[in-house]
Amino acid sequence: MGLSARIRTRDGWAVSHAVVTMTDMTGTQVLRAEADAEGAVRDATELTPGAYTVIVTAVGYAPAASSAIVTASGRAEVGTVTLARQGGTELPPPGPWTIDPVHSSVAAVAQHLGISSVHGRFTEFGGTIEIAPDDVTKSRVEAVIRAASVDTGNGMRDTHLRSADFLDVERHPEITYRSTGVEVAGPDRWTVHGELSMHGVIRPVDLDLAYLGTGADPWGGTRAAFRATTVLHREDFAMNYNQVLQAGIAAIGTTLRVELDIQAVQGETLPTA
Repeated sequence: MGLSARIRTRDGWAVSHAVVTMTDMTGTQVLRAEADAEGAVRDATELTPGAYTVIVTAVGYAPAASSAIVTASGRAEVGTVTLARQGGTELPPPGPWTIDPVHSSVAAVAQHLGISSVHGRFTEFGGTIEIAPDDVTKSRVEAVIRAASVDTGNGMRDTHLRSADFLDVERHPEITYRSTGVEVAGPDRWTVHGELSMHGVIRPVDLDLAYLGTGADPWGGTRAAFRATTVLHREDFAMNYNQVLQAGIAAIGTTLRVELDIQAVQGETLPTA
């Protein structure tokens, strides 16, 4: 006898902080139960056969209501109830996630000679993402990039980028980013507010973030994919070097478009396999 139900997101993840309330046809509450860590609700309250209304609520999700029939056995099997994020935006399950640098990329594009682009990347980096359980705007991200790992495919250019004219990796070996807030920007899109430390200068930098979904990996873990972009201005980070050509064209553009493709593994460590 009693109530049984499973509470899930649209991606199929358990909503562990959901609350289920049942009312009879007069609107009187007859049962209130909380989901367990697996999103399951099991309550043994004896129920009178008849029609009831089931309301499922959870912080950060739109409420869901449905009808349920209690049979002569006193049991109501509601089945799976799917909750949608308020605003229609989904995120991975709450808790810690670890960025996998092997399956991620940190890339940047700069204009060259006013007519083409130079593409570069950093090959050594890491970081963590913390998805807040009740209020996703309180989620956090931290990342560290080894400045000397810059790679544009040209050794002479990379040596110059590592010098005091640009990254000055001897004095500033790390580039760090720490979020200060998260804001909903649309369905499956977020603005991450944060502070970027580079070349000894700390500036506020916003990331335009898209959540691409989650899935199982071959090592028994769960992965989430994100894509983020931003535009940086070199002079904001005291990198003012430039070579002006005879025609008055700057050899290197003053803006840098940063493109992040990130895979994160659920948990505080990466798989060893």
